[in-house]
Amino acid sequence: MSDSTANVQAEVRQWLAENWDESLGRKEWLARVADSGWAAPSWPEQWSGKGLDPTLTNVVKAEFARVGADGTGQDKTNLWANTVLAFGSDQLKAEFVRPLLTGDVDMCLLYSEPGAGSDLAAVQTRAERDGDEWIVNGQKVWTSSGRQAHYALLIARTDWDVPKHRGITFFWFPMKQDGVEVRPLRQATGDARFNEVFITDARVPHQNILGDQNNGWMVLQTALQYERAVMGENQRRRRTQKADEAVRSAGDEAPAPIPDLSLLDLARDLGVAGDPVMRQRLAQLHSLVKVNEWNNLRAKAELAQGSSSSVVSLGKLAMSRILHTAGSLQTAILGAEAMTGGASSPRSADATYALLNAFFTSIGGGTDQIQRNIIGERILGLPREPELDKTVPFREVRKAATAARE
Repeated sequence: MSDSTANVQAEVRQWLAENWDESLGRKEWLARVADSGWAAPSWPEQWSGKGLDPTLTNVVKAEFARVGADGTGQDKTNLWANTVLAFGSDQLKAEFVRPLLTGDVDMCLLYSEPGAGSDLAAVQTRAERDGDEWIVNGQKVWTSSGRQAHYALLIARTDWDVPKHRGITFFWFPMKQDGVEVRPLRQATGDARFNEVFITDARVPHQNILGDQNNGWMVLQTALQYERAVMGENQRRRRTQKADEAVRSAGDEAPAPIPDLSLLDLARDLGVAGDPVMRQRLAQLHSLVKVNEWNNLRAKAELAQGSSSSVVSLGKLAMSRILHTAGSLQTAILGAEAMTGGASSPRSADATYALLNAFFTSIGGGTDQIQRNIIGERILGLPREPELDKTVPFREVRKAATAARE
């Protein structure tokens, strides 16, 4: 163990011994962690950090985990705070970094549109300058947490006369205002975790631009990398069983409506754990999870503040495969019981939910197909797909022409 590691370990242990209290409410505890600098230990002290080398974040996380405390590691997992820290003005940082670390500000993403899902560069939500503000009009879709969000990360087109990637601006957008209507979307699982958002003459201050005007695509790429890193490592399947012990360690910790059994425990309970094919499938799932953990470590090493890493697309795609594999395996373990459901068979209902909910990760944060493109082009060095509209002013692109004239 290096001296720096030992020193950090001793310091955080002492702080936890003096401060950790299981009886504290979550808000009070997160505030205590944020004020100590342990919430985001690799960030500068000016912005609620400790100024540590990023490699020491895992040392801090391990000490928090040892006593059962949470709240640390947000320099890796807090999409919102990482984005505003990397691209926001000092005024935005001063106003929002700490509240984001303490969970006092609810956020959502306003990226995808009905005509611009996988091709985010084709967004047609428009923002037009009006003095010190921008007036925003458009529609977004597949927005998680839209109903309770105070602010959103919003991309909007601010220049129609340049190619599509160069006329986008990234905004820190206030949601609680006239002109913002949020409508829930019902999913196959029965949940309504997504929304469509209609924006009509809503306003956002010019000072709330993240990065530079018309250079939002670059900001978006980094924000997407943070999102994919979080989804790849911490994807939660609400109301489902934990796939296996390794999946639990990857962040699948949502409460389940039935006893908390891993798939291995379930297989043992139903007497199929000794079946060679079932054992092979359980081992395959475990292998997928372990490889994903290693790739996540690679991504963390590359995901320096303000930069991006294509490796996180491996983790995002792998977690999608893990959840689909786990859902399918859960059904196979149950056998004929999986065809029942509802109150008559909570285990079957849980398996059905797991199968359907796995598609959330296949779509959210960039579809599986998009991740494969990123991996092929940026990691494997394969030729890029042809983009005939990449150098054309967006106003002249066919699907944008009507919107541009309105």
